[in-house]
Amino acid sequence: MRVIPVIDLKGGVAVHAVRGERERYRPLRSRIADGADPLHVTRAVRDALGVDELYVADLDAIAGGAGHAETIAALAREARAMVDAGATTAAGVARLLELGAARVIVGTESLPSVDAFRALRAERPDAPLVVSLDLRAGAVLSPAPALAEAGAAAALERLADAGAREAIVLDLARVGSGEGPDVALIAELRARVPDVELLAGGGVRDAADLRALADAGAAGALVATALHSGAIGADELRALR
Repeated sequence: MRVIPVIDLKGGVAVHAVRGERERYRPLRSRIADGADPLHVTRAVRDALGVDELYVADLDAIAGGAGHAETIAALAREARAMVDAGATTAAGVARLLELGAARVIVGTESLPSVDAFRALRAERPDAPLVVSLDLRAGAVLSPAPALAEAGAAAALERLADAGAREAIVLDLARVGSGEGPDVALIAELRARVPDVELLAGGGVRDAADLRALADAGAAGALVATALHSGAIGADELRALR
C-alpha cells in the first residue's frame, strides 16, 4: 500500500482541503510542519514519515489561473511528484514534465471529452499519465457529458478504453471530512476495471482505513489530514509496508 501525501496549492501556500469547497480552504496547520510553505511542508512530511511520493494539486491552475510553476518545480526536486495542474493537452503535459513532475494527472474535472484523453494518449504514448476520476458524493465531475452522466465505474471503463492504466479515485465530498473513504466503490471499480491500478483519495482517517482500501484492491491512497493531525505516523506507515 503506497501512502502518498497531498499538497494542495492555493494562493502560493499549502492549504487544508475541506469537501472540495475551495472557497473554504485555509493555510495548512500541521503537527509535523511549521507554517504552510509548500516546500517546508513537503520536506517535513518526507523526513518525518519516510515517504518519497507526493501528490500536488495546483488549484489555481485547475481553476484557469496562472498556477505555481516555480513551486511545482521546487517540490518535484524534493519528491517524486504527481501533479494535477489542469493539463489536458500534449503541450500542458510536456510543460509539467519539463518542471520535473514524475507523473502528470489528467483530471476529469478538467477533461473536455473521452476522445481528448484518447488523443492525448496517442500523441504522448510514453508519457506517465494518471487519470483522476474526480467525484463529488459519488457523481463524476466533468464537462464531458459521456463522463458526467455516467456512473463512476462506467466512466472509468471509458477512460480505460481510451488508454488509462492508472487512476486516482478522488471523492471531493470526502476530502477533509473525517467520514472515511468509499471502500465499496474501490472494490466495485477493482472488479469492473481490473487492468487499471487504483489510488484512493478522500476521507482516509487512520491506518485501518488504509488496510480496508488495500483489501478492496487499491494500490495506494492519497492522505493529508490524517498525516498532519498525527492520526497516521511513521510507525503506522512502516507496518503497512
